[in-house]
Amino acid sequence: MPIPTPFYTRASALCESYEWHNWSGYLAAGLYEPSHEREYFAVRNAAALFDVTPLFKYEVSGPDALRLVNRVMTRNVAKCKVGQVMYSPWCDEDGKIIDDGTVSRLDENRFRITAADPSLYWFQDCGYGMDATVIDVSTALAALALQGPHARDILKTFVTGVDLDNLKYFQFTEAQANGFPLTISRTGYTGDLGYELWTAPENAEQLWDILLDRGRGYGLAPAGLTALDIVRIEAGLLLIEVDFISAHKALIESQKSSPFEVGLGWTVALDKADFVGRRPLLAEKKAGPKWQFVGLEIDWVFLEELFDTVGLPPQVTGRASRAAVPIYKNGKQIGQATSHTFSPVLKKYVAIGTVESRYASLGSQVEIEVTVEYSREKAKATIVRTPFFNPERKRN
Repeated sequence: MPIPTPFYTRASALCESYEWHNWSGYLAAGLYEPSHEREYFAVRNAAALFDVTPLFKYEVSGPDALRLVNRVMTRNVAKCKVGQVMYSPWCDEDGKIIDDGTVSRLDENRFRITAADPSLYWFQDCGYGMDATVIDVSTALAALALQGPHARDILKTFVTGVDLDNLKYFQFTEAQANGFPLTISRTGYTGDLGYELWTAPENAEQLWDILLDRGRGYGLAPAGLTALDIVRIEAGLLLIEVDFISAHKALIESQKSSPFEVGLGWTVALDKADFVGRRPLLAEKKAGPKWQFVGLEIDWVFLEELFDTVGLPPQVTGRASRAAVPIYKNGKQIGQATSHTFSPVLKKYVAIGTVESRYASLGSQVEIEVTVEYSREKAKATIVRTPFFNPERKRN
């Protein structure tokens, strides 16, 4: 049975929909109001507050901490400075992704890692014989993601001890909020300007109250997983067990993916010291991956024509879909779209997925399966660059 996060007392009082999801054993709001639209537009036009406490969090410390983290991650963590955050996947011995997350360098010999799935034993096993300790600090930290164009303005109204204007993308800092310590990282899962706020559970309710109070004049709204799913697709961001399956959970070999196959080749530092999965990844780099990650923009006029045959407007707006559908080229299935959504801010129907590498060229015309009144049809689509939504404010 899922348990409440430290923010549950506040979130539950606002959750008019009564829609809750099980996120890693915690209760997570699907949406707060009967519809997700206001939460979605809060992310893109104002600011939204997500409870991201259910993320698994691990700290690695000791003289061999860097050696251990670098052995696990595909990124070269030696380049990560104190105060910096790196995104990285980690793989099994065959170069297949187990999970992905962030690595924050808290000190020269101390790191914090976030993960979607439990990874404590994997990290400890990888560090066998090293002078490094891996501990699970998941319950010791409550976390909120403040995302949207007004996120920085809201933080400035109550956070002290930090120059937020100079906190760069994928950096973190220590600050004070109404007398209690707060770690602020310039990170998020929305593809927008955003921050993640980390504090002790006993400060959680106070932090939530301050944010809701100071954010009222900026249009701040608490937001749930339904809105988050749409914005992360717009940002071209992967979701574990949807856009790729963990190598530890895959039932058959073909369900596993390498970083090169899901658009994460840029995270693989083959020139660093040996790491788990390096040899097969080196061979794959030379041979070329079988699959490639792609973005798809579905032809809206063609969609209208398909639905018009049964007298309906396109039935693709609303919530994002995690149901994988085939992608075709000249009548042959060449891959699958794993996440798809109508983007309200772009006014486009978009998808992310994987196709065979030979068909992955930008601008290629393909077809994607859509269901029109119980009938499976093929809609025209174009392979495009991701992210679909990429505002300058995200990095500025």
